[in-house]
Amino acid sequence: MAFNSKDTAAFKGVWVFCEQRDGVILGTGYQLLSEGRKLADDLGVELCGVLLGDKLNEDYAKALGGYGADRVYVCEHPLLKDYTTDAYTKVICDLVEDKKPEVFLIGATNIGRDLGPRVAARLHTGLTADCTHLDVDVEKYKQFLRETSNVDVDNTRFEENKNLKATRPAFGGHLMATIVCPDYRPQMCTVRPGVMQTAPYNEQTAAKTVLERVDVKLDASDIHVDLVEIKKSAKKLVDLVGADVVVSVGRGISSDPKRGIEIAEELANVLGGVVGASRAVVDAGLIAADHQVGQTGKTVHAKIYVALGISGAIQHLAGMQDSECIIAVNKNGSAPIFDVATYGITGDLFKVGPMLTEAIAKYKAAKA
Repeated sequence: MAFNSKDTAAFKGVWVFCEQRDGVILGTGYQLLSEGRKLADDLGVELCGVLLGDKLNEDYAKALGGYGADRVYVCEHPLLKDYTTDAYTKVICDLVEDKKPEVFLIGATNIGRDLGPRVAARLHTGLTADCTHLDVDVEKYKQFLRETSNVDVDNTRFEENKNLKATRPAFGGHLMATIVCPDYRPQMCTVRPGVMQTAPYNEQTAAKTVLERVDVKLDASDIHVDLVEIKKSAKKLVDLVGADVVVSVGRGISSDPKRGIEIAEELANVLGGVVGASRAVVDAGLIAADHQVGQTGKTVHAKIYVALGISGAIQHLAGMQDSECIIAVNKNGSAPIFDVATYGITGDLFKVGPMLTEAIAKYKAAKA
């Protein structure tokens, strides 16, 4: 029978594309499995990981169960060793057409942003890009709106269904849009790395994971490009998502940007962290885009987040407000950043920043 993406009743299950590079699974796969587990539980269905490559480590595949996967589809073939759009799209589409999942999650990495749209187009279904929140349960979605929006939830009619409600920033992060795909399956989305928290590893669930090896149908004629060489850039990018400590700067450094960034770097060094920034600082060309925190940048879950001269626009708060301890420094005592801060200091960052660095350095020296 021909594949029909409109036959929604034929689709069941939640899938996660578990991206690997050089045989090592990326952290986004674990994040999405953790989130996919919640969706699968709300739907009462199986959660499956999808792993493509060549000569894959079975322990890595089995470990996906420790983050929630009931089953892992292992697709191995020499032509899958290195990523190519044609090969990965064909194998995934063949598998989707055979097994028919209702939800398919892909990390919004460089590869995921290339793969997701191609798969969705070939399957004749929709895709929501760069998502930051997912729900299938209406009551959970309504609670999400109560906590994050000004929607009058109690006086708004919501259709009761189990469609995937994929929320993403829109209009440059000034609005949040929730998108549904009610008439086609699978419901696909790419999810921004770092926004979903990885669940603790569970050895017992890993031991129960079913590894299903897929009979991959693929040959060179399916691939319309020749991969001649892979060159890896030596440029070191800041790892905001994985950092325990982030010291970010905002518009408050505008009077002396160079010194403001130096103050952040000095404080980050003494705390063992990295430097982040608000969108305004990145847009002004004062710091590279890989430092940006917020809806249109990276989402962090730091143990310590220091905001120097950041007012606290909602777009920035969305990227850091789940940090464990937030320390805010701002001259404006009524800045919105203080509403989410664990500790707030009303003062000039050019004075307070060096004082914090000095005090922490002295404390560490005394402890040593």
